[in-house]
Amino acid sequence: MKSYIIAEAGVNHNGSLDLAKKMVTSAKDAGADAIKFQAFNAKKLVVKTAPMAQYQKDNTKSEISQFDMIKGLELSKEEQEILINLCKKIGIDYLCSPFDIENIDFLRSQNIKTFKVPSGEINNLPFLRHLGKGNHKIFLSTGMSHIDEIKDALFILTEAGTDIKNITVMHANTMYPTPLIDVNLRAMDTIKKIFKTQVGYSDHTLGTDVPIIAATLGATVIEKHFTLDKTMDGPDHKASLSLKELSEMIKSIRNVEITLGNKEKKPTNSEISNLKVVRKSIVAVSDIKKGEKFTEKNIGTKRPGTGKSPMLWDEIIGSFADKDYYPDDFI
Repeated sequence: MKSYIIAEAGVNHNGSLDLAKKMVTSAKDAGADAIKFQAFNAKKLVVKTAPMAQYQKDNTKSEISQFDMIKGLELSKEEQEILINLCKKIGIDYLCSPFDIENIDFLRSQNIKTFKVPSGEINNLPFLRHLGKGNHKIFLSTGMSHIDEIKDALFILTEAGTDIKNITVMHANTMYPTPLIDVNLRAMDTIKKIFKTQVGYSDHTLGTDVPIIAATLGATVIEKHFTLDKTMDGPDHKASLSLKELSEMIKSIRNVEITLGNKEKKPTNSEISNLKVVRKSIVAVSDIKKGEKFTEKNIGTKRPGTGKSPMLWDEIIGSFADKDYYPDDFI
């Protein structure tokens, strides 16, 4: 199955529409299926005194409040409309993580059919209930979550009207970057077994190894942050892929999908021509006169495989030659 690859712009546009537009075209050029932004209103998202997460402090080298940080990272509804139209024009899906009911409704008004639930909203009952009423395609991110919390979120979404078949549960870890010891990709199997849903993976590790492994393990959706410049100010740039790395990751995942194949075991098109070259036939290994009995001393097996198959060995042994044979003649 082909993974749906999301190039996560997040807030790496730094509040600049021009930079966001460049990210859209860059994600398309890299081969991503979708680019994802975030829709939030700082005043509705966080109280003004809320501190930044430690990784945000580390990455921004700042002690300002979380409110002050994200206030400058908002995209207005008008700017989002421009990005939505750009995505339609160049042929890449526009995805967005809304952080409040108002932005859910805005995205619906723009005919957006797929929604990403951020990990921080998985226990937001009114948010989930409102989103669930639309029966949209939903990617449910599960960073910081226990199985019971995932179960509750799925119940709210489906009880509100969303078909469970429309939900992909995204395994995730919310630390930027995520330590390898905390990745736990095997949790995808647990999620799939318990909830019988499609399972994806939202990656925040450094590099591209982990999302490639996740695709190999069957993640139907892969999400990865990228940036046009890792040295820019902002909370997520340092833990994001460069454009070159994003492109390489996507190519590697596509190669993984090709090499995994279709489970059927049979000679492939590329190797059929080798069959007769490297397999063997039953041949004479000494002079054999007409009427002489074939024995293990006068016949053997040698390449190429254009004569009788060695699998007929038991039928040939003990039978009699119908003509004279010389060494290397096919029997």
